[in-house]
Amino acid sequence: MAHTMNEVAQLAGVSPSTVSRVLNKSPFISEETVRRVTAAVQSLNYHRNVHARRLAIGKSDLFGLVISEIANPFFPEVIRGFQSAAWDRGFDVLLLNTEYSAKRTESVIRKLIERDVRGVAVMTSSLGEEVISPLTDEGIGVVFCSHVPADRLVSNITIDYQRGIIEAINHVASLGHSHAAVIAGPETNRTAVTIKQALVNRLKQRGLRPDPITHSDYHLDAGASAVEVILSAKEIPTVVFCGSDLIAMGAMLALESAGIDVPRDISVVGIDDISFSFLARPPLTTISVPREQLGVTSFQALDKMLRLKRQRGAEYMLETGLVIRKSTALARQNKLRRNSSWLKMSRPEVGSAL
Repeated sequence: MAHTMNEVAQLAGVSPSTVSRVLNKSPFISEETVRRVTAAVQSLNYHRNVHARRLAIGKSDLFGLVISEIANPFFPEVIRGFQSAAWDRGFDVLLLNTEYSAKRTESVIRKLIERDVRGVAVMTSSLGEEVISPLTDEGIGVVFCSHVPADRLVSNITIDYQRGIIEAINHVASLGHSHAAVIAGPETNRTAVTIKQALVNRLKQRGLRPDPITHSDYHLDAGASAVEVILSAKEIPTVVFCGSDLIAMGAMLALESAGIDVPRDISVVGIDDISFSFLARPPLTTISVPREQLGVTSFQALDKMLRLKRQRGAEYMLETGLVIRKSTALARQNKLRRNSSWLKMSRPEVGSAL
């Protein structure tokens, strides 16, 4: 038998509106009231009728989260943070992914509008400013990551990669490195381009020659193919900076396949600090991105913006930092002797995603 909110209120000795505020985790409610309502909900095994609530208040209980690829290990913590923050406020989450395809933009926008989401966090470079008007014209709030300035119904979260990059370059400089390669992410990816520019500029400022500079998809095998370019260079660098941990782990597998020791011969630095990075062999030195906090902040930014009278968005900043593990060491003193077998090395047998 399904019970009503009125029955919960009667059992708890409060009004139905108080039950609603407790379920939506509203502030300024005494602990004793929360305890009584929670006990009544559990006793009656009460579940809110979401569809009835939508009809009653004329608003959806749904927020959207758009990511690039569900298999990319960067995103699970973003999803967890966003979902937990939404659930704590009594909302549900619609998860969509673009698979890095700009062609899916129209489909994603249509789905968000059809499902009547209140707001959407766009955590992928696959969707750009072209999604703003179709969504905001429908009254849907949008939060981006390091993309557009705040505006009405638009907020932006900037990840301060500069801080972590400075720490990483200072770290390898202190180990005696003076020549670094860069394997950046895709040239079509805004975040990847931002990271590459920050890496190259800071390496030059610190006196570390960035050469060669290559690009890679966010896949293990793509990171491996970029190593072929590095090993064919006139002078082999002593450290490789990678645009993501996936690229870095692919690079380490390829270096191992070529008989090059990490970090004795070449040090490797990643970005993201995904859960697999400390399981790599050797464990990966990487720039940590607070991904769960990114998810939490994304929801909070949307929720706050939509509760404001003018629905004006805001700017947010998240810091990065260096995590030192075993993939970086003192720079080798001798030049690596080039081996023709490097260019014919077999690629590691790994999938395109973890």
